Amino acid sequence: MTWLFQNWQQALSLTLEHIYLSVVPIVIGLIIALPIGMLLYRTKVARRVAVVLSSVVFTIPSLALFVAMPAVVGTQILDPLNVIIALSLYSVALLVRTVFESLDSVDEDVRQASIAIGTSPLKQAVFNDLPLSIPVLTAGVRVVAVTNVSMVSVGAVIGIGGLGQLFTIGYQRSYPDQILAGIIVILLLAFVFDRLLAFIGRALTPWTRVEQNTRRGKTRRPKEKKPATDGSAPGVAGPATREVANVR
Repeated sequence: MTWLFQNWQQALSLTLEHIYLSVVPIVIGLIIALPIGMLLYRTKVARRVAVVLSSVVFTIPSLALFVAMPAVVGTQILDPLNVIIALSLYSVALLVRTVFESLDSVDEDVRQASIAIGTSPLKQAVFNDLPLSIPVLTAGVRVVAVTNVSMVSVGAVIGIGGLGQLFTIGYQRSYPDQILAGIIVILLLAFVFDRLLAFIGRALTPWTRVEQNTRRGKTRRPKEKKPATDGSAPGVAGPATREVANVR
């Protein structure tokens, strides 16, 4: 922690680089995965092929992909595009399956009602299915975001890795305090990403809060008072009670 306080400017610079290398692949992954998932969702064969291909891509070791990217794309070895492209592939691989699962969560009755009023397939996908799938989709994006924050540090082996450079430099200098500082900042960054995406997901789905409040209201319904057995109104003394009072 001492290194982090003494070198906060360097840590801030590496943190901003880390954020950039993490966020851009998430955005690219969403832009690519959403159309693919919505197009292939109802085609069983194409959907299975997409899931298999995404699984194959995600099993490629990140370090090997970072190293091989310059030869495949034609970029320089120290170009940040190598990390961005590699993480974008991983993001697409994870998000394609997430899009399928999020669309599965949409109530089929809602789809049938939309079809019954004459909604076109495109409008149904954009204005019905996509908004209703946001809760599940947000959960998947949160997983991708935390994964990217962690995997960016691997790029430090090729000279581009944001906070991951604290690991390589600290290891070379045998300075564990620098390594610990990198771990702490990455954990905090992953936590902030997760909470921010959760907040965005709740902001985009206000109807889920209404449903939760409705359920809570039902579970906390006050107990009804039992009516008097002698036919009198609650809180009013019945004939039997008045007789006992007169005897006393």
